[in-house]
Amino acid sequence: MQLKKLEMKRIVIKVGSHVLTEQNRLARERITNLVSFLADLRKKYEVILVSSGAVAAGYSKLKLDKSILGNRQAIAAVGQPYLMSVYAKKLGVFGIVTAQVLLNASDFDSRKSTKNAKNAIDVLIKKGVIPIINENDATDISELVFGDNDQMSAHVAHFFDAHMLVILSDIDGFYDKDPREFKDAKMRKNVSEILDKDLDVPCIPNGSFATGGIVTKLKAAKFILANNKEMFMASGFELLDAKSFLLDGVHLKGTHFKRDR
Repeated sequence: MQLKKLEMKRIVIKVGSHVLTEQNRLARERITNLVSFLADLRKKYEVILVSSGAVAAGYSKLKLDKSILGNRQAIAAVGQPYLMSVYAKKLGVFGIVTAQVLLNASDFDSRKSTKNAKNAIDVLIKKGVIPIINENDATDISELVFGDNDQMSAHVAHFFDAHMLVILSDIDGFYDKDPREFKDAKMRKNVSEILDKDLDVPCIPNGSFATGGIVTKLKAAKFILANNKEMFMASGFELLDAKSFLLDGVHLKGTHFKRDR
């Protein structure tokens, strides 16, 4: 008797600009480590990658004033294909094909657009391709964008049927107080609810190319929890905690957001 193949769970991995870049250029060693991790994850999960880094990648080729919107869009237009070429080359070592998917916030406001995007994602994953999603920074204007890929990735996880969003960044977890100011800050390893007071802190990105901070990640977690999905937040510099949690089922560090059943 032929056994039925078990369906893999789908996860969304979101990696931030601060992890992908250093000194105004792509951090290739970190990207290599990330790619190796993605290759391991594909043995256990269906994987979607939401990647920041287009502006940082573009800035290494086209140094313009990033504070001017038109310049930032031009930099992103240069950086996006460059970033994709790096991913394609590094994932190609593992025999993995990549696909670029650029989305706008408006794509999640239209049932038709969302369905069309999901159909494409489903086909790509079925064929063994890793979809790499980013916001279309080259054409979007400030009133129409998510503004950060934390929010984008939360919507991707929900609307594209992932059971978990994994955010890898320079923030290794959700603490009871700011660990940069308080040495006695303790990491909250398991969180079932995001309170209003949790969001009432300054949103200060740590990198010159970053647009988020802890608040954008907690907003993403709140959206994820409201839609009965899970989120895991861990360091993207040292992938040990993410590997342990996702591949071995051991929760060392990092914060797991999951509603109480």
